[in-house]
Amino acid sequence: MGSGYLIIAGAIMLFSWLVSSRLKSKFELYSKLQLRNGMSGAEIAEKMLADNGITDVRVISTPGQLTDHYNPADKTVNLSEAVYNHRNAAAAAVAAHECGHAVQHAIGYEWLTMRSKLVPIVSVASNYVQWILLAGILMIRTFPQLLLLGIVIFAATTLFTIITLPVEYDASNRALAWLENKHMLTQQEQAGAKDALKWAARTYVVAAIGSIATLLYYISIYSGSRRN
Repeated sequence: MGSGYLIIAGAIMLFSWLVSSRLKSKFELYSKLQLRNGMSGAEIAEKMLADNGITDVRVISTPGQLTDHYNPADKTVNLSEAVYNHRNAAAAAVAAHECGHAVQHAIGYEWLTMRSKLVPIVSVASNYVQWILLAGILMIRTFPQLLLLGIVIFAATTLFTIITLPVEYDASNRALAWLENKHMLTQQEQAGAKDALKWAARTYVVAAIGSIATLLYYISIYSGSRRN
Protein backbone atom coordinates (compact mmCIF):
# COMPACT_ATOMS: atom_id res chain seq x y z
CA MET A 1 0.00 0.00 0.00
CA GLY A 2 1.21 3.49 -0.81
CA SER A 3 1.96 5.97 1.94
CA GLY A 4 -0.68 8.32 0.54
CA TYR A 5 -3.41 5.75 0.99
CA LEU A 6 -2.24 4.91 4.51
CA ILE A 7 -2.46 8.58 5.46
CA ILE A 8 -5.96 8.89 4.01
CA ALA A 9 -7.08 5.63 5.63
CA GLY A 10 -5.65 6.74 8.96
CA ALA A 11 -7.41 10.09 8.74
CA ILE A 12 -10.74 8.42 7.94
CA MET A 13 -10.33 5.96 10.81
CA LEU A 14 -9.57 8.83 13.20
CA PHE A 15 -12.56 10.83 11.98
CA SER A 16 -14.78 7.75 12.29
CA TRP A 17 -13.61 7.19 15.85
CA LEU A 18 -14.27 10.84 16.73
CA VAL A 19 -17.78 10.76 15.26
CA SER A 20 -18.59 7.45 16.96
CA SER A 21 -17.33 8.74 20.30
CA ARG A 22 -19.32 11.93 19.90
CA LEU A 23 -22.44 9.95 18.98
CA LYS A 24 -22.04 7.76 22.07
CA SER A 25 -21.66 10.77 24.34
CA LYS A 26 -24.70 12.46 22.78
CA PHE A 27 -26.89 9.41 23.32
CA GLU A 28 -25.66 9.09 26.90
CA LEU A 29 -26.55 12.74 27.45
CA TYR A 30 -30.02 12.55 25.93
CA SER A 31 -30.72 9.22 27.60
CA LYS A 32 -30.80 11.22 30.83
CA LEU A 33 -33.39 13.63 29.41
CA GLN A 34 -36.63 11.96 30.50
CA LEU A 35 -39.75 12.56 28.42
CA ARG A 36 -42.42 14.67 30.00
CA ASN A 37 -45.11 12.61 28.24
CA GLY A 38 -43.76 9.45 29.91
CA MET A 39 -43.89 7.34 26.73
CA SER A 40 -41.42 4.55 26.06
CA GLY A 41 -39.61 4.09 22.76
CA ALA A 42 -41.99 1.25 21.89
CA GLU A 43 -45.03 3.45 22.56
CA ILE A 44 -43.53 6.27 20.48
CA ALA A 45 -42.99 3.85 17.60
CA GLU A 46 -46.47 2.37 17.76
CA LYS A 47 -48.06 5.82 17.77
CA MET A 48 -46.00 7.04 14.81
CA LEU A 49 -46.97 3.96 12.81
CA ALA A 50 -50.63 4.43 13.69
CA ASP A 51 -50.56 8.13 12.82
CA ASN A 52 -49.19 7.23 9.40
CA GLY A 53 -51.87 4.61 8.81
CA ILE A 54 -49.45 1.69 9.02
CA THR A 55 -51.13 -1.32 10.60
CA ASP A 56 -49.05 -4.25 9.26
CA VAL A 57 -45.74 -3.43 10.98
CA ARG A 58 -44.84 -4.85 14.40
CA VAL A 59 -42.65 -3.14 16.97
CA ILE A 60 -40.42 -5.68 18.72
CA SER A 61 -37.49 -5.66 21.14
CA THR A 62 -34.11 -6.92 19.95
CA PRO A 63 -31.04 -7.72 22.09
CA GLY A 64 -27.90 -5.61 22.08
CA GLN A 65 -26.93 -1.95 21.94
CA LEU A 66 -27.42 0.21 18.84
CA THR A 67 -29.06 -2.77 17.12
CA ASP A 68 -32.14 -0.76 16.15
CA HIS A 69 -33.32 -1.27 12.59
CA TYR A 70 -36.34 -1.66 10.34
CA ASN A 71 -36.65 -4.98 8.53
CA PRO A 72 -38.72 -4.59 5.34
CA ALA A 73 -38.71 -8.37 4.77
CA ASP A 74 -40.92 -9.15 7.76
CA LYS A 75 -42.13 -5.59 8.39
CA THR A 76 -40.78 -5.20 11.90
CA VAL A 77 -39.38 -2.19 13.71
CA ASN A 78 -36.63 -3.72 15.84
CA LEU A 79 -35.69 -1.62 18.85
CA SER A 80 -32.80 -2.36 21.19
CA GLU A 81 -33.80 -3.01 24.76
CA ALA A 82 -32.65 0.44 25.90
CA VAL A 83 -34.78 2.14 23.25
CA TYR A 84 -37.79 -0.19 23.51
CA ASN A 85 -38.23 0.20 27.26
CA HIS A 86 -36.79 3.60 28.10
CA ARG A 87 -38.58 6.93 28.20
CA ASN A 88 -36.08 9.55 27.18
CA ALA A 89 -35.23 11.83 24.26
CA ALA A 90 -32.64 9.45 22.79
CA ALA A 91 -35.09 6.54 22.80
CA ALA A 92 -37.79 8.69 21.22
CA ALA A 93 -35.41 9.82 18.47
CA VAL A 94 -34.27 6.31 17.57
CA ALA A 95 -37.76 4.81 17.72
CA ALA A 96 -39.20 7.52 15.48
CA HIS A 97 -36.25 7.24 13.08
CA GLU A 98 -36.78 3.51 12.58
CA CYS A 99 -40.47 4.14 12.00
CA GLY A 100 -39.38 6.67 9.40
CA HIS A 101 -38.01 3.71 7.44
CA ALA A 102 -41.34 1.92 7.83
CA VAL A 103 -43.06 4.97 6.36
CA GLN A 104 -40.57 4.99 3.48
CA HIS A 105 -41.38 1.34 2.80
CA ALA A 106 -45.12 1.96 2.94
CA ILE A 107 -45.01 4.80 0.39
CA GLY A 108 -42.43 3.14 -1.87
CA TYR A 109 -39.65 5.64 -1.23
CA GLU A 110 -37.36 5.14 -4.23
CA TRP A 111 -34.01 5.36 -2.43
CA LEU A 112 -35.08 2.69 0.07
CA THR A 113 -36.28 0.49 -2.79
CA MET A 114 -32.91 0.86 -4.52
CA ARG A 115 -31.01 0.03 -1.32
CA SER A 116 -33.18 -3.03 -0.65
CA LYS A 117 -32.38 -4.39 -4.11
CA LEU A 118 -28.66 -4.07 -3.38
CA VAL A 119 -28.80 -5.84 -0.01
CA PRO A 120 -28.48 -9.44 -1.38
CA ILE A 121 -25.59 -8.40 -3.64
CA VAL A 122 -23.74 -6.54 -0.90
CA SER A 123 -24.31 -9.35 1.61
CA VAL A 124 -22.56 -11.84 -0.67
CA ALA A 125 -19.93 -9.40 -1.94
CA SER A 126 -18.80 -8.34 1.52
CA ASN A 127 -17.74 -11.92 2.29
CA TYR A 128 -15.38 -12.22 -0.67
CA VAL A 129 -14.46 -8.81 -2.06
CA GLN A 130 -11.41 -8.16 0.17
CA TRP A 131 -9.91 -11.54 -0.74
CA ILE A 132 -10.51 -10.93 -4.45
CA LEU A 133 -8.92 -7.48 -4.22
CA LEU A 134 -5.91 -8.84 -2.34
CA ALA A 135 -5.44 -11.64 -4.85
CA GLY A 136 -5.91 -9.16 -7.67
CA ILE A 137 -3.12 -6.95 -6.35
CA LEU A 138 -0.76 -9.92 -5.91
CA MET A 139 -1.53 -11.11 -9.45
CA ILE A 140 -1.72 -7.67 -11.03
CA ARG A 141 1.00 -8.41 -13.62
CA THR A 142 -0.25 -11.83 -14.70
CA PHE A 143 -4.02 -11.58 -14.22
CA PRO A 144 -5.14 -7.89 -13.95
CA GLN A 145 -8.73 -8.86 -14.73
CA LEU A 146 -9.06 -10.29 -11.22
CA LEU A 147 -8.40 -6.89 -9.66
CA LEU A 148 -10.88 -5.33 -12.09
CA LEU A 149 -13.49 -7.86 -10.94
CA GLY A 150 -12.78 -6.92 -7.33
CA ILE A 151 -13.17 -3.24 -8.16
CA VAL A 152 -16.55 -3.83 -9.80
CA ILE A 153 -17.77 -5.79 -6.77
CA PHE A 154 -16.43 -3.21 -4.34
CA ALA A 155 -18.11 -0.47 -6.39
CA ALA A 156 -21.45 -2.12 -5.61
CA THR A 157 -20.75 -1.90 -1.86
CA THR A 158 -19.67 1.72 -2.29
CA LEU A 159 -22.87 2.49 -4.16
CA PHE A 160 -24.77 0.94 -1.24
CA THR A 161 -23.11 3.31 1.26
CA ILE A 162 -23.93 6.30 -0.97
CA ILE A 163 -27.58 5.32 -1.43
CA THR A 164 -27.82 4.81 2.33
CA LEU A 165 -27.25 8.54 2.93
CA PRO A 166 -30.56 9.89 1.54
CA VAL A 167 -32.39 6.93 3.11
CA GLU A 168 -31.06 7.71 6.59
CA TYR A 169 -31.42 11.49 6.36
CA ASP A 170 -34.96 11.21 5.03
CA ALA A 171 -35.95 8.82 7.85
CA SER A 172 -34.59 11.29 10.41
CA ASN A 173 -36.41 14.19 8.79
CA ARG A 174 -39.67 12.25 8.83
CA ALA A 175 -39.13 11.32 12.47
CA LEU A 176 -38.35 14.86 13.60
CA ALA A 177 -41.25 16.34 11.61
CA TRP A 178 -43.70 13.89 13.16
CA LEU A 179 -42.38 14.44 16.68
CA GLU A 180 -42.76 18.19 16.24
CA ASN A 181 -46.09 18.25 14.41
CA LYS A 182 -47.71 15.92 16.92
CA HIS A 183 -46.21 17.85 19.85
CA MET A 184 -44.73 14.66 21.22
CA LEU A 185 -41.76 16.34 22.85
CA THR A 186 -40.98 19.53 24.70
CA GLN A 187 -38.74 22.08 22.99
CA GLN A 188 -35.70 20.82 24.92
CA GLU A 189 -36.50 17.18 24.17
CA GLN A 190 -37.01 17.96 20.47
CA ALA A 191 -33.63 19.70 20.30
CA GLY A 192 -32.01 16.68 21.95
CA ALA A 193 -33.65 14.25 19.52
CA LYS A 194 -32.53 16.36 16.57
CA ASP A 195 -28.95 16.55 17.82
CA ALA A 196 -28.78 12.80 18.46
CA LEU A 197 -30.04 11.94 14.97
CA LYS A 198 -27.65 14.46 13.41
CA TRP A 199 -24.64 12.67 14.88
CA ALA A 200 -26.07 9.25 13.99
CA ALA A 201 -26.34 10.35 10.36
CA ARG A 202 -22.72 11.48 10.32
CA THR A 203 -21.56 7.90 10.90
CA TYR A 204 -23.06 7.03 7.52
CA VAL A 205 -21.28 9.98 5.90
CA VAL A 206 -17.94 8.76 7.25
CA ALA A 207 -18.65 5.24 5.99
CA ALA A 208 -19.46 6.55 2.51
CA ILE A 209 -16.33 8.72 2.35
CA GLY A 210 -14.17 5.83 3.48
CA SER A 211 -15.66 3.50 0.90
CA ILE A 212 -15.21 6.02 -1.91
CA ALA A 213 -11.58 6.67 -0.95
CA THR A 214 -10.84 2.93 -0.86
CA LEU A 215 -12.50 2.40 -4.24
CA LEU A 216 -10.43 5.19 -5.79
CA TYR A 217 -7.28 3.65 -4.33
CA TYR A 218 -7.92 0.29 -6.01
CA ILE A 219 -8.83 2.02 -9.27
CA SER A 220 -5.52 3.90 -9.17
CA ILE A 221 -3.62 0.63 -8.75
CA TYR A 222 -5.42 -0.92 -11.70
CA SER A 223 -4.93 2.17 -13.87
CA GLY A 224 -1.24 2.29 -12.99
CA SER A 225 -0.77 -1.32 -13.99
CA ARG A 226 -2.40 -0.67 -17.36
CA ARG A 227 0.00 2.19 -18.07
CA ASN A 228 3.10 0.11 -17.24
